Amino acid sequence: MGPVSVGLLAALVGGAGGELGRQTWAGLSALVRRPFRWGGGGQAPAVSSGEAELMRLAEDPGDQGRAQALSTALAVRAAVDEDFRIRLAAWQEQAKLVRTGDGAVTNTVSGGTQHGPVVQGRDFSNLSFTSPPPPPSLPSAGAPGDGVVDPER
Repeated sequence: MGPVSVGLLAALVGGAGGELGRQTWAGLSALVRRPFRWGGGGQAPAVSSGEAELMRLAEDPGDQGRAQALSTALAVRAAVDEDFRIRLAAWQEQAKLVRTGDGAVTNTVSGGTQHGPVVQGRDFSNLSFTSPPPPPSLPSAGAPGDGVVDPER
């Protein structure tokens, strides 16, 4: 499992993704607040649960340093808490559904007349459609040999 994206964390806490983004952030908050499970026996390692970093990022969503601190705390906790690692991986899969504004998209249609559908956006999959063939080209009026009778000729 890779680290949680700093950009994703900052976008979610900043309100990106609408209601789904809000629910995803709430899900991460609930996950972080779950009791720490140390399965190694003996003294639990001195690592952050991530809760302090989560609250600090919520106080200042634009602070990339706080987002990085939360990402690091999540990765360290996942390394020592197997239950947390499994749940965090599941959360990350759900978080992929949230559109956070990551990744620029530039769509351009130019260069004459276009025939057929144009799909503009980002992250399409399993898309199919059919379109009729383009209309026949019409000859320009008055050109010699085009079959158009010009009374002036």
